Amino acid sequence: MAVKRAAIVGWGDVATIHHEAIKAIEGVELVGVVDTDPARRAVATQATGAPAFATVAELVEAASPDVVHVATPHDQHITPTLEAVALGVHVIQEKPLAAHLDDAQRLLDADIPAGVKVGVCFQNRYNVSSVELRRLLDSGELGAIRGAYASVVWTRSAEYYRAKPWRASQEQSGGGLLINQAIHTLDLVQWLVGDVTDVHGRVASHKFAEVTEIEDTAEVLFTHADGVQTTFYATLTAPQNRPVELELDCENAYVTLRDGLTVAWKDGRVERFEERRAASGGRAYWGVSHELLIRDFYAKVDDPEPFWISPAEALKSLQMLKATYASSEADAAAAAAHTAPGAPIA
Repeated sequence: MAVKRAAIVGWGDVATIHHEAIKAIEGVELVGVVDTDPARRAVATQATGAPAFATVAELVEAASPDVVHVATPHDQHITPTLEAVALGVHVIQEKPLAAHLDDAQRLLDADIPAGVKVGVCFQNRYNVSSVELRRLLDSGELGAIRGAYASVVWTRSAEYYRAKPWRASQEQSGGGLLINQAIHTLDLVQWLVGDVTDVHGRVASHKFAEVTEIEDTAEVLFTHADGVQTTFYATLTAPQNRPVELELDCENAYVTLRDGLTVAWKDGRVERFEERRAASGGRAYWGVSHELLIRDFYAKVDDPEPFWISPAEALKSLQMLKATYASSEADAAAAAAHTAPGAPIA
């Protein structure tokens, strides 16, 4: 098998885990890194031994990569992806698809050359719990889903936002915890329960309003195409990171995804599927499945079909969270109008 030449665009935190995956996959070699910051280019070359470039065009001309990993801040996802695919290079892009829906649409509308793949990192679909739950749903053993609950209860600090100000910016990040932390769970909700057709929710900044423009807490009710509803709660105000939770009330079992998968069958049986563990230079809450997704992308890169977690698929979670912001703004506007001077008191 011919060696695949890989490159990373954006030498930041999550680039570490992409670099680890590239090193771990036989037949893949890192041939370059791109970053607009000269200091980060120097750090990247020291960390990887690969040459660093200021632009995607320079990278492609000098290093001829087969695959580019886009690991830039949210508002910088689409441009390097479009530059790479226009030059015939496959792309693995970090979540979210984009910071804003109109930017995402640029990629969806792009004339991507035939055979060029774009995959988006929603690696939690490769977790043992996610794979087993998807299998059980597809088999029909669980019966119909009657309702769902999901939560992301984590912690952050003011310093987390001060260290990288783009995280605190509505324009650059595209939002707060929904787009930066909870988006993986939103993706699992729509992938496992079904397409979302209605969103009603609210977001707030309870803890970090003085240092951010974005939310640290959200509560949402998602309605799916078949009428099933998912209750969703997320916050970054907890004292410690708790395991992500996703629960499905099904006809034949109650299923709990929480650091593994527990299936409590109505007949009294209980099945448990343990999550895999792996050491990584990345953060523990990123999970352990980045390498599995990246490995799968390289295994399928020469197949004629698009990668299964495509930009169109990644758009769904972005639409869910943007609809939540719109719902929250509408509720706030209605409340303000209701309490304006001269307005009747309910």
